[in-house]
Amino acid sequence: MAFPVLVFDVESIPDIQGLRLLRDAPAEATDAEVLAQWTQERKDHGQSDFLPHYLQRVLVVSCVFRNAEGLRVHSFVDRDGASEGRVVQNFFRAIEQKAPQLVSWNGGGFDLPVLHYRGLRHGVVASKYWDMGEDDRDFKYNNYINRYHTRHLDLMDLLAMFQPRANAPLDAMAKLCGFPGKLGMDGSQVYQSWLDGGLEDIRRYCETDVMNTYLLYCQYQKMRGGFTEAEYTQEIAFVKETLGALAPTEPHWQEYLAAWG
Repeated sequence: MAFPVLVFDVESIPDIQGLRLLRDAPAEATDAEVLAQWTQERKDHGQSDFLPHYLQRVLVVSCVFRNAEGLRVHSFVDRDGASEGRVVQNFFRAIEQKAPQLVSWNGGGFDLPVLHYRGLRHGVVASKYWDMGEDDRDFKYNNYINRYHTRHLDLMDLLAMFQPRANAPLDAMAKLCGFPGKLGMDGSQVYQSWLDGGLEDIRRYCETDVMNTYLLYCQYQKMRGGFTEAEYTQEIAFVKETLGALAPTEPHWQEYLAAWG
């Protein structure tokens, strides 16, 4: 397995401000009323009530960064309700600085399109990420944008042979492979948790999700020959050791390790 590796996961909430703008909603309407009206109209037409990618406001981007020096878990978080642009910019800056192997679970279907739209809205700069050979010839044949290149590996998409009907949920695959899976909440509960002041709970949930993705990536590397059996066993032990060191100050890792068994 080549280093560095950057595994990422995004948690988002409805962009009510954007929805207000596009619908020319009256100022006296509450956020809940604006969202409820849009949701009802969609239901009346037999459509999904899930807001489109461009109306998903980025709240947290959690990352597992693995290189020769070690493994780090870090989250970019919009803690003041006005820092979405900085969160997105900081994520792309990490790519700019490290040019890592990107890994996600459904990142091509959700996380990256959301980051693209929100980055465009906030004037984010990400020249290395968008390079398709103009600045670096190597990126012409393997870049972050092309679905069938591997500089960004959407593990779910690859395992499904790029067939949406074969997609599998992260939680299910993590548990089937012996990893903890989701803890505390799922994506459908994020917005209500945010409304209730649970931003740190969302951050912790996102971090455990991205760790599930990293562990599945390790399993995939063993399957494809990127890890020998011994190297895989060593890496799993290293992950447990790293999380054990984080657990005293971040109790969700203690819960995660307990669920791992």
